[in-house]
Amino acid sequence: MFNRTTVLVLVAALAAGLGLWAAQTFTGPRADAGPTLETVRLLPQARDIPPFSLTAADGNPLTLEQLRGRWTLVFIGFTHCPDVCPTTLAELGQAEKRWSAALPEDARPRILFVSVDPERDSPERAGEYARYFSANALAATADIPTLEHFAKSLGMVFMKTPLPGGSDPEAYTVDHSTQVALLDPQGRFAGLARPPLSPAKLGDDMATLAGAAR
Repeated sequence: MFNRTTVLVLVAALAAGLGLWAAQTFTGPRADAGPTLETVRLLPQARDIPPFSLTAADGNPLTLEQLRGRWTLVFIGFTHCPDVCPTTLAELGQAEKRWSAALPEDARPRILFVSVDPERDSPERAGEYARYFSANALAATADIPTLEHFAKSLGMVFMKTPLPGGSDPEAYTVDHSTQVALLDPQGRFAGLARPPLSPAKLGDDMATLAGAAR
């Protein structure tokens, strides 16, 4: 089993690798121009991601096919998260109000919260948590291999980390990526938004992208 020092070194290495990848990949708005964006960074070329099947809050499968047709903002986390998760979901909820005021209902982007802590978060619990921040939020989870496959396809990582001195099997946290991944209406990985998020700027960017897709 990894001790905490080893885990932290691994997490730091993963974070550094992702940072380098992001710096090389996300160089700002795409040169093929399109709309000017303030906080969202688009890939030079949207990327297909492998099919997946998560378990949604209502117990039914959530697949890539079901996310086609609109922009989707994907955030991974867990309901016991003390800071990043509630902050990010609150910011996404505020941004949603902004884009909802600018777009018809059938064009509005969706928020998808994916719990990477299936030991403690049932699909239903994940859904209740996400809807606290946005009444329209989607939520899902899955077994660890499925979650790892899904997260990797979006350039994200997560890792269960025991808390120091804890004998309780639930005395752990989950280190995870903090960016928000964007799926375009074709279900492709198209870009990301990294914290700290500006709800107003993110809301305007998503309204611009969704409006351009119509």
